[in-house]
Amino acid sequence: MKLVAALCGVVLLGMAYAQAAPFFDAARGPTPIDKETSPPRLVNQVNDDQRLKRNYSYQPPVIPHRIDGYQVDKNFNKCLDCHAREKTDFSQAIPVSETHYVDRSGKVLPHISTRRYFCKQCHVAQEPVPPLVGNGFRGDPADAASAPKK
Repeated sequence: MKLVAALCGVVLLGMAYAQAAPFFDAARGPTPIDKETSPPRLVNQVNDDQRLKRNYSYQPPVIPHRIDGYQVDKNFNKCLDCHAREKTDFSQAIPVSETHYVDRSGKVLPHISTRRYFCKQCHVAQEPVPPLVGNGFRGDPADAASAPKK
């Protein structure tokens, strides 16, 4: 009997705590979970071609220009119009990393490896938005020293 009373007390205490501390989700803001949120206003995408420093070793660089409408599928990759190694002399774009020309067994290929062909799996466009949650991560100082300056 005492066990049942203790369990009821724990359940009631948990219910009281749940009502006292509402759930807060950084993506939703202060809007309760049972209410609809208002999406943030769309802003212009970054399109300044200024490279940002990377936050950690081997972080894929972000894309500093608009990519909406770019076709990247099994038949065509619009990114390679400028970033393919044989086209960068003309386009002045950053060439695709040499790591993208290596297959999973370590063999160097004359073309981009199929596992690295779909750029937007790793690279994302820069967006001028504040982070959803705070982040105190500082990364490796050696990475910061070798990063391009903005």
